[in-house]
Amino acid sequence: MAKKEMKVVKGLDLQKYMGRWYEIASFPSRFQPKNGINTRATYTLREDGTVHVLNETFTDGKRGHIEGTAYKADPSSDEAKLKVKFYLPPFLPIIPIVGDYWVLFIDDDYQYALIGQPSRNYLWILCRQTHLDEEIYNQLIQRAKDEDYDVSKLRKTPQTDPPPESEGSQDDTKGIWWIKSIFGK
Repeated sequence: MAKKEMKVVKGLDLQKYMGRWYEIASFPSRFQPKNGINTRATYTLREDGTVHVLNETFTDGKRGHIEGTAYKADPSSDEAKLKVKFYLPPFLPIIPIVGDYWVLFIDDDYQYALIGQPSRNYLWILCRQTHLDEEIYNQLIQRAKDEDYDVSKLRKTPQTDPPPESEGSQDDTKGIWWIKSIFGK
């Protein structure tokens, strides 16, 4: 049975979308550390209209991170269908890995969002704060269900308050799991 067309946000204000987002929940990946906490993404708009992406997570006190670029899949469309490109390995950018990043829902104040992919193998619930109101969380889960996601795979991401600082954290030098977790490679 063919899956229905996924609804995505139209007219996403990229300027308002920029900044830090905390991962409240996501579909786990066999490549992502099971004990990763404080997972987050920071987006910065560049002059050319692309977005600098910094993804971070902390495992056993060490910071794992990877940087990439996001851009509109179709510049002439008002749909929030983005492509995200990372390079492997991160320290020697040779192989580009590109994946889909579709904004399925965002509130009017740009405080929480539901992100997916056309494959429906990956799903993220993001929030500007380290914690999201349970009622809103449940509404986002219902939206994901309405888009034919298997929400039983959704796992909450532990977040500490206050979150750790990027600067001064000891880096995890492996870092490759980010790519694999995001794109299922």
